Amino acid sequence: MAMTIKAFRKIALSMEGAEEGSHMGAVDFRVGGRIFCTLAHAKKGYGNLMLKPEQQAMFVEDLPEVFIPVAGGWGRNGATHVVLAKVSEDVLEGAIRTAHKLRVEANVNARISRPKSRGKTKSLPKKKS
Repeated sequence: MAMTIKAFRKIALSMEGAEEGSHMGAVDFRVGGRIFCTLAHAKKGYGNLMLKPEQQAMFVEDLPEVFIPVAGGWGRNGATHVVLAKVSEDVLEGAIRTAHKLRVEANVNARISRPKSRGKTKSLPKKKS
């Protein structure tokens, strides 16, 4: 059965902490404020996933009629089209879950590696007795 934009949205929003947003006029889905999938190419019949290049390669190899690398640099970095007319609900849910998990892990790693602020804190003026 072909997936609809509505079904893509429902699956994306079912991921823990997912929120719908917009980037340059396109619907996106975020966790921790960072995008894990979009409907940027919905008018062309695609959903988009933000994957690692090696994950993208596995999806494309397994189901080349369903998963297509996005053209150019975005695609080389893992951005992947999902052909909504050809993807099953189970496959789409698994693919979105993969993109979501990747983003959650990246968010955690970013927080761990971010240096703590070294700014000086202001102390309150001392009370006069």
